[in-house]
Amino acid sequence: MEKSFTAFLFEPPDKVQYETAWRWQKEWQQKLLIEPSSEQAVWLLEHLPCYTLGRGANEENILFDLKNPPVDLYRIDRGGEVTHHLPGQLVVYPVLDLRHYHRDLNWYLRQLEAVGLDVLNLLHLPGERIPGLTGLWVKGKKVAAIGVGCRRWVTQHGLSMNVECDLDGFSQVIPCGLKGYEVGRLKDWIPGLKVSEVQPLMRKCLSKRFSLNWKNPESIKKQG
Repeated sequence: MEKSFTAFLFEPPDKVQYETAWRWQKEWQQKLLIEPSSEQAVWLLEHLPCYTLGRGANEENILFDLKNPPVDLYRIDRGGEVTHHLPGQLVVYPVLDLRHYHRDLNWYLRQLEAVGLDVLNLLHLPGERIPGLTGLWVKGKKVAAIGVGCRRWVTQHGLSMNVECDLDGFSQVIPCGLKGYEVGRLKDWIPGLKVSEVQPLMRKCLSKRFSLNWKNPESIKKQG
């Protein structure tokens, strides 16, 4: 892709409550819908523990009492089933205008997978896709989940990659509604690996795949 685009890159230093990051994305999405010439934005962050349910998610994939969840539970406006967010997992939220790229959500999902594969390649891990499924696997274990939302071709939500997180919470759901698939984390193959080591790789691969030139968020008012 020859043309490049400016995008604000937000990397909160602290763990972020899910609803806070969701609000940031929705506000930026609305900004792009009102003024398409505005810069795009990407968040790279870690969440406090929670579960999220996509549009039309099957509650049979939740193995705890919905009236008494072990951590915060959110019903949200992305595609896909239930997933788990927690510290040690790198989450990527691109708010991009697909009119700059391709007006095709399947293309976008495959591009997010390609970004994740690029990161795994830089770590010398054998990342792979499974035909007919969305996400990424390493040696048979799912290490990255992808679910997106889109309004008039402006995206929100995105990709989560398990780096050094505790996997116990995944046992309380059927992640992404996929029975028989194990969940993994990158430190299972690279002992001691930290989110702080993966984050700059993700930043680099996002920039390359989506032709993004990062803009310092300190040039705008601090988000509240």
